[in-house]
Order: sequence, then structure tokens, then C-alpha cells
Amino acid sequence: MHALIYHAECQYSGALRNLERFCNSKVYAGVMFDYNKAFSRNIGWITTEELTALRAKKVAIAGAGGVGGEHLITLTRLGIGRFSIADFDVFEVHNFNRQAGAFMSTIDQPKIDVMARMAQDINPELDLTVFDEGINETNIDAFLDGVDLYVDSLDFFALDARKLVFTKCTEKKIPIITAAPVAMGCAFLCFMPGQMTPEEYFRLNDAKTEDDAFIRFLIGLSPAMLQQNCLVDETAMNFVARKAPSTPMGIKLCAGIAGSYALKILLGRGQVCVAPHGLHFDAYKNKFKKTWRPWGNRNPLQKLLFKMVQSKLPK
Repeated sequence: MHALIYHAECQYSGALRNLERFCNSKVYAGVMFDYNKAFSRNIGWITTEELTALRAKKVAIAGAGGVGGEHLITLTRLGIGRFSIADFDVFEVHNFNRQAGAFMSTIDQPKIDVMARMAQDINPELDLTVFDEGINETNIDAFLDGVDLYVDSLDFFALDARKLVFTKCTEKKIPIITAAPVAMGCAFLCFMPGQMTPEEYFRLNDAKTEDDAFIRFLIGLSPAMLQQNCLVDETAMNFVARKAPSTPMGIKLCAGIAGSYALKILLGRGQVCVAPHGLHFDAYKNKFKKTWRPWGNRNPLQKLLFKMVQSKLPK
């Protein structure tokens, strides 16, 4: 048994070495990469002309860990041909439960490098711009240059970076989608140019403390709070330590919903649910809610929810 495990590990390590060697090559094991053939199974749900259109679209993804890595892989397989991706972190063991690029062989490796290799191994022709220092005031314009859609994938607690990107996307009239892996489900929001902005919805600038801002973001993401009563160990949720539990199912559901919305927005077809409307699906509870919060977190219902969540935080 140990010999079989060792053999499998060796094969996997060899595969990763080959991945790094050939990710920028159009030929591997004698097979020439063909974009149209690689993504031909998407045809039927999209047309050949739409696949060509997706090939020219550019998507920005800030965060390459949990949802970010899964978004990149999903959208690459959809046929999108251009990306800006940003992350400054490395893979660690505690990422294993949910992050697409987290393996024993990638521990301590930059997430951005691992995910870039994985995406380019799917599409060697991918136009990929990498920001390995994360997002900041000095690179935000370059990160969003020529972008058709921004997919929010930052860590829940990275509110300063999130506010920066949201503000710039609003200024540049770039659509925003955010899919939050809440419990065993997904809470989804979409912000389109000319309609309610993220700040008008979340009202993060109204927060008096950092914890207040986190609460505003949480209840804005999931007004339905379908995740209530699902947490079996409440000590796992710790605002002070900036720590929250997650599941691989939540991540996968987020990638599917965000990918579907990316398709609709980039191709300009299909009904788009735009803030202050939102979607929340919880697979564990077998429940789906379409939410509507006019005035966002200034809605009376949201103010009550804010007080309820605030009262449960440790003093």
C-alpha cells in the first residue's frame, strides 16, 4: 500500500513538473492545442459565434484562493480568453478543504503562480496578466485596464481592498459580481453600471467600527441569512481573529452561479438579477431565496438584522 501511495505521489509530482514545463506550450504529448476543439462541448448552450466572443473578453479576479481560484478555472473552461488576476498570498495546509490550487506539492507556493499555471494548462493561449502584490492604489488602474467584468474574490475580511476595487469599477462602469460561499451554499449579488452601486447597497462608509463594516458586508451579502442555525461549532466563527469556516460545496456552488452570470453579462443575454435584488441558495437546507432590499443596508429590515448580528458578537 505504501509503495502504491509513493508511486501515486511521484506521478503527481511529475505531472506538476510537466504542467509547469508545458503550460505555455501549444503542444503536449504530441497533441496540438486547438481552442475551438478544447471548448467545443460548450456549443449548444452557447453558439460558435458566442464562444468566439468569449475568447476576446477580459475578466478581472482579485483573489486566487477559495472562490477566486475556482472562478478562474471555471471561466477558463467556459472559453474566456483574457484575465487580470491578483493575489499576494501562498498556499498553506489549512487551504486544503476548499482551494483549487492547494495540494501538498504547492505548499508555500504563491497562489497566483499556481493558479496561472493551472489555467494556462487548460488554455495555453490564455492572455493572463498577473499582479503578485495584490491590489492597491498604485496598480488598480492597470488591474482593471480593458476589463469587461470584475469577479470579486477577495477574502471576506479584506474590506479596504474590496472598497477600492468596487469604487474603481463604479467609476469605470465595469459590471461587478460577487458570489459568497456561505455555509453549504452561495449568496450572490450583481452590480451593473448605471444602477445601484456597491456603496449604495452595503453602505460600508456608514460603519463606525471595523466590526460594524464586517457586519454590514455580511448582512448585505445574505439578507435571507439561510445559514442561520447551520453552524454546529460557533467558536469557528471569530470576527476578532478574522476567521470564518468554509466548505468545498459552497465554493463550487459560487463558481457555478458566478460563471452563469459572467456568461449572461459578457454575451448580453439572459435575465440578470441586479442589486438591490440578490440570490441565496443553501443546498443543506434545500432552500432558495430571491432577496430584495431597496436602499440596501439602510432598509429597515437590514437595520434590524444589523442589530441582531451585532448583539451576538463577543463584547
